[in-house]
Amino acid sequence: MASKLVKHLLDKGYSVNTTARNPGFYLKCDAKKVAHLLKLVEDHEHGDLKIFQVDLTNEGSFDDAIAGCSIVFHVATPVHFASKNPETDMIKPAIQGTLDILQTCVNAKTLKRVVLTSSAAAVSIKDLSKETGGLVMDESCWTDIEYLTSAKPPTWGYPVSKALAEKEAWKYAEEKKIDLITVIPSLMLGPSLTHTVPSSISLGMSLLTGKHELINATKGMQMLSGSISITHVEDVVDAHIFLAEKESASGRYICCNVNTSVLELANFLSHRYPEYAVTTEFGDFPAAAKLSLSSEKFINEGFNFNYGIEEIFDQSVEYFKSVGLLQI
Repeated sequence: MASKLVKHLLDKGYSVNTTARNPGFYLKCDAKKVAHLLKLVEDHEHGDLKIFQVDLTNEGSFDDAIAGCSIVFHVATPVHFASKNPETDMIKPAIQGTLDILQTCVNAKTLKRVVLTSSAAAVSIKDLSKETGGLVMDESCWTDIEYLTSAKPPTWGYPVSKALAEKEAWKYAEEKKIDLITVIPSLMLGPSLTHTVPSSISLGMSLLTGKHELINATKGMQMLSGSISITHVEDVVDAHIFLAEKESASGRYICCNVNTSVLELANFLSHRYPEYAVTTEFGDFPAAAKLSLSSEKFINEGFNFNYGIEEIFDQSVEYFKSVGLLQI
């Protein structure tokens, strides 16, 4: 998403400072990790791009990158799903990294607005065992942190890190009078610019690739968050820029265009792509989603989603074919 965001900003003529932990011009062995960014530098005649070496866990690391900027998009967050110590590996660094960046924004004295990428994981997760369906989650909803830290379901550290980081960001923004917007995207699919395939796309494409571990993870997502909610990465990127530019925007914005379940998605994929052996048999696994994420606030603000479920998966299928991950 971050790479797409950089590209879209350059396309609009913005001068962009972006960041990487190990840019290729510092460590030659990592050059391929930023090759797509360096290509953007070569391809764009209008927008100017500079790449800064930073580390989210080092206080003050973003000072040079943020200096002189009018808008900051904070996209990064630590992700270690297999961590045995989420508190140390994800939760604390996510909170502290966010607060450090906000403090840098205050120090810069040039910032007009900060756009923070949160997650549907900060909104929808709660004990759903007694829910029968029909729940609608909007921007007033927050993930139940007490439930997650006590029940500790698989991957619990990630939603806790996203919810707490966003909550702390709102507290700090109010205290320091920062114009903060948070974007709350669902699972993102669509082609990527990066040299590796993002894990979110692999997860969303699992029913087509047939990888059992990822299919189980997709089922786990529905059990934990109540649905399989999807948005095209291009829509998420456009959402960030839309909210950065729209003066009247304020608060939180859910960015989600498709709410479905594993079974409903499998049936759709099986019908649309009959050349792939998409399983539609899941035993007694819940057939329907228990909740949906509402983007009504965002749509009322004037934002239009450009990609429905057909376009999302058509483009993702072509992308997976192009990188050799999907074959008939």
